[in-house]
Amino acid sequence: MKIEEQITVAALAAVKELYGTEVPEKMIQLQKTRSDFEGNLTLVTFPLLKTSRKKPEDTAQDLGEYLKKNCKAVADFNVVKGFLNLVIAQSAWTGLLNDINADEKFGEKRVTDESPLVMIEYSSPNTNKPLHLGHVRNNLLGWSLAQIMEANGNKVVKTNIVNDRGIHICKSMLAWQKWGNGITPEQAGKKGDHLIGDFYVLFDKHFKEECKQLQEQYEKEGMTADEAKAKAEHEAPLIKEAHDMLVKWEANDPEVRGLWEMMNSWVYAGFDETYKAMGVGFDKIYYESSTYLAGKKKVEEGLEKGLFIRKEDNSVWADLTDEGLDQKLLLRKDGTSVYMTQDIGTAEMRFNDYPIDKMIYVVGNEQNYHFQVLSILLDRLGFKWGKDLVHFSYGMVELPNGKMKSREGTVVDADDLVASMIENAKSLSEDKVNKLEGITDEEKNEIARIVGMGALKYFILKVDARKNMLFNPEESIDFNGNTGPFIQYTYARIRSILRKAEAQNITLPASLNDDAPLNDKEIALIQKLNDFGAAVAQAGIDYSPSGIANYCYELTKEFNQFYHDYSILNADTEAEKITRLVIAKNVAKVIKNGMALLGIEVPERM
Repeated sequence: MKIEEQITVAALAAVKELYGTEVPEKMIQLQKTRSDFEGNLTLVTFPLLKTSRKKPEDTAQDLGEYLKKNCKAVADFNVVKGFLNLVIAQSAWTGLLNDINADEKFGEKRVTDESPLVMIEYSSPNTNKPLHLGHVRNNLLGWSLAQIMEANGNKVVKTNIVNDRGIHICKSMLAWQKWGNGITPEQAGKKGDHLIGDFYVLFDKHFKEECKQLQEQYEKEGMTADEAKAKAEHEAPLIKEAHDMLVKWEANDPEVRGLWEMMNSWVYAGFDETYKAMGVGFDKIYYESSTYLAGKKKVEEGLEKGLFIRKEDNSVWADLTDEGLDQKLLLRKDGTSVYMTQDIGTAEMRFNDYPIDKMIYVVGNEQNYHFQVLSILLDRLGFKWGKDLVHFSYGMVELPNGKMKSREGTVVDADDLVASMIENAKSLSEDKVNKLEGITDEEKNEIARIVGMGALKYFILKVDARKNMLFNPEESIDFNGNTGPFIQYTYARIRSILRKAEAQNITLPASLNDDAPLNDKEIALIQKLNDFGAAVAQAGIDYSPSGIANYCYELTKEFNQFYHDYSILNADTEAEKITRLVIAKNVAKVIKNGMALLGIEVPERM
């Protein structure tokens, strides 16, 4: 039983014996003792005063005396006003360390057949361009959230919805038809998603040229600049051709569909490479080219049931005024779908595929209103998780020189970013790595990959997801401070210590004796290790990878301070050496498991 649980059980018994009343467990409030007071855990007496009918100090004194006498975990106590500061017995700390040591997945809950199923949607790329920095944040948040939810005892299905249809896709297709000369990714020496992205940018370039010429013509004919610009954008031959192509796609024109399938296959191959480099993946991928039809069918069903309304122009709407919102378009007057329709269709297909208990959408905060509406609509349509769907809303990634614009080709490409982070890690860690004996070039490259990706992932995930963030590659790869490489380096250092111990034929016991020597900093480390379970649970409640990142950093910092003050392999006694090695081993284990929840690997050597 954990120390907190032992004290809680004993405190409940104390209240019953001392004051003749049983109280609910939630009234026993324990927290870490403030650093300026003696003790490890503090029991707050104020919730118990109605029961004790005594002053806070007297109530704390009563409980302290009882716990010292009847709870083996409590060695001593002191009272500060209404706060009972408890000094935990050394044997209790040793027992806790033994419990941590015995559990390879300490702090995480096991998934069972009865566990609820959580589906998490993330990534959601368009097939007209490669993934960029914004997608990187989305994918890293989605993957990490999936690991955190699983660590909280949930079955998890990771899913992706690919935006593979619409006018933006047709723009790339038309540009390839006009100016591609039949080029393929192999001929271009490019990943398929990059090649298609080039044609999306090329379309925009020619479209702007047409618009500029038309605008000048319309202005000469007497239109205002704004009127001329709007008409030019509507009348430009290229945009009309793109719309004609979309109509043909909707009508299943074999030539257009064949071109669409070929170009999309190039993009998917490119996406797969990027996902692999980022260390993310999916259990199921859905495509909007399939889900929009299911969405239209579901909306028609809702219309028949009186859930939606059809207006005179034949368009279909949801009236949300009773929810304090407006009316929402679901089908245009020509019967074509909108994004909301597609999301309804995707939900329908997913619900048929999986027994979903909770649905989490990882989508930027510019879509907050969209998901507020979607939640209401899915609830009306009978999806049991609709009302409680979670929009994991996150802020945008900003750059020193402003926002990204994909049509102008000024995005920070995900592939380029990954490659540059790994290259930076390679150059920055070269001196450290070169000092390792017998290391091969292949091993050097693998360490650079792990460190570079760790720097990228940690820098993005340590920030509260709801906030906009400025990405700074140089700051992210620093080996000091709150960075991934700092934590990775500490892990590698501990593993080096453990290898040296093994080389000295030191065998660590499965459990330590109750009288194993512990100083204050070692106790603080054990207490910090014990906090991992609470950090995992809170991250699951808050949907917060940053909570795990912060915990890993705090644990690493605390270990480094301990390591600075105390030798491990050159400890004064054999008992101290063994105790410190067991603590170090478990710090490494928890760092590795915590970083894994962020999708971050840790190197054995560095």
